[in-house]
Amino acid sequence: MGIESEGPKPRGYLKPALVARFSFWMTTVCVLVAVVVSILAIWQFMGTDTLWRTVATCAVIAAGTLAFSWINGLFDPGGRDA
Repeated sequence: MGIESEGPKPRGYLKPALVARFSFWMTTVCVLVAVVVSILAIWQFMGTDTLWRTVATCAVIAAGTLAFSWINGLFDPGGRDA
């Protein structure tokens, strides 16, 4: 079977599989941190100001990571083999 039988080549400036894996784990860490801080705030081991700052920081990091992953898929390096 030749090259023609393979599916379309993944697009992206960086390797899409690597970017997707990084985005998944970064988003997962952000969700876990936000959940832990929320539980600590519920049990009053942490103030609500710290809670909202941490959750907002995690949301920004997760959104930025997901946006980077999406934007990476839009760009085709134009035949770059790396």
